[in-house]
Amino acid sequence: MTHVDEPVRAEPAAPPSPPGTPWGAVSIVLIGAFMATLDAFIVIVAGPAIQADLGTSAGELQWILAGYQLTYAVFLITGGRLGDLIGRKRAFVAGMALFTLASVACALAPTAGILIAARLGEGLGAALMLPQVYAVLTVLVPDRDRHRAFGVVGVVIGLATIGGQLVGGLLIGADLFGSGWRPVFWINVPIGLATIALAAKYVPESRAVIARRLDLPGAVVLSAALFLTAFPLIQGRQAGWPRWTWLCLFASALGFALFLWIEHRVERRGGDPLVRTSLFRSRSFSVGIVLVLTAYVVLTSYYLVLSIALQDGLGMSALGAGSVYAPAAVTFFVFSLIASRLVPVYGRRVLEIGAVVLTLGYAATAIVLTCGLPFTPGVVIPTLMLQSAGGGLLITPSLNVVLGRIDPDDAGVASGVLSTAQQIGGALGVAVIGVVFFGSFDPTAGDRGAAAAHALAMSSIFTCGVAVGATILVRLLPGRPPGADEGPG
Repeated sequence: MTHVDEPVRAEPAAPPSPPGTPWGAVSIVLIGAFMATLDAFIVIVAGPAIQADLGTSAGELQWILAGYQLTYAVFLITGGRLGDLIGRKRAFVAGMALFTLASVACALAPTAGILIAARLGEGLGAALMLPQVYAVLTVLVPDRDRHRAFGVVGVVIGLATIGGQLVGGLLIGADLFGSGWRPVFWINVPIGLATIALAAKYVPESRAVIARRLDLPGAVVLSAALFLTAFPLIQGRQAGWPRWTWLCLFASALGFALFLWIEHRVERRGGDPLVRTSLFRSRSFSVGIVLVLTAYVVLTSYYLVLSIALQDGLGMSALGAGSVYAPAAVTFFVFSLIASRLVPVYGRRVLEIGAVVLTLGYAATAIVLTCGLPFTPGVVIPTLMLQSAGGGLLITPSLNVVLGRIDPDDAGVASGVLSTAQQIGGALGVAVIGVVFFGSFDPTAGDRGAAAAHALAMSSIFTCGVAVGATILVRLLPGRPPGADEGPG
């Protein structure tokens, strides 16, 4: 009997498994996000100690606090595009190195002038470093994990924002080796050096596929426009809003118009603009940028005036005031993680709930401060926790809304635009809420606690109004954020 072998049928090849999320690399770059954000807040409580040690004037102290924020805000978009050009890992390491070196200069500064120059250097390093954090996440993290990754980013930035003054208070209170305020800068050095070494080994390189050149005319005009925006917002209240502040803001509007004209011409000629105007045709990006800017108007500024109310009104120490934030920081952390799990299923509805809860949190603070209750930490902590619950549900997922549909080639510059919106929003919030708070606070009143409570209540009403605006903006977003599962909502 003849046996004929049947042809062997080849089994179909299994589809390649999707790449996993490099959580080690993500964790390393998140250290950079934490340090860049923390440095904007940790110095606030060090102001009196710096002034006493270096004999700084009020103007010099203002520049020590604000110089970092100025260079940080102005060069973020350029820093993002440089990451697209030279490689995001290389830009991150270079930014961290500059940030760490400038921190050494800050810690050793013998005069106010040197400290101001070093703070400007810190801002440049942060501007080169932070956009790469968002870009690395956008490029390396698969869609299925992106909500979770951006949730962690929101947690990191929120904790650095809320906890900066607490950490600063601890370091100054410890007075390590009699060094006074200098540990608030020394703390950056070992962390920075370790991050550089880890990033060099474990963070994979990525850059735009097509080789590009930096759009120098666009970079110069945009930097000038951002400077003309940030400088009067930072200095205006302290100076009493003289005429030059308004002229700067008017000139900044002209600068942005000129920048858009330059970018449109470069793009139409087939060149490589610093910022592609086509990015703003995406509703999730354009509306999301305005939403992030609006959210940071309240996130940054509110905790600054709260710190003043607690210290100048109730006479609390920097450490004591910082401890009031601790329950809110924990709440923000928990609800940011919750948001990262809920958004893929329920989409925009989570952001809507977060915006409403945030609004209710500010309204609750205003109510308890105006209904006759004494102004004590026990009275305001529950309302701060309500604010943080809403912030965690809103602010954290909004980052992914902005970047979720961006082409990887534009990840760096889009991240720079996002980071700039955060910084300009923070500067705008501080400027406006400063007018509200200090216009309502009478430090010569017989009952300083009651005067501070009134000023904080007026500030809460202002932030409540901004939160209502954020709620409206959320309704303008696409119904389902990028990467969301098909589910209810």
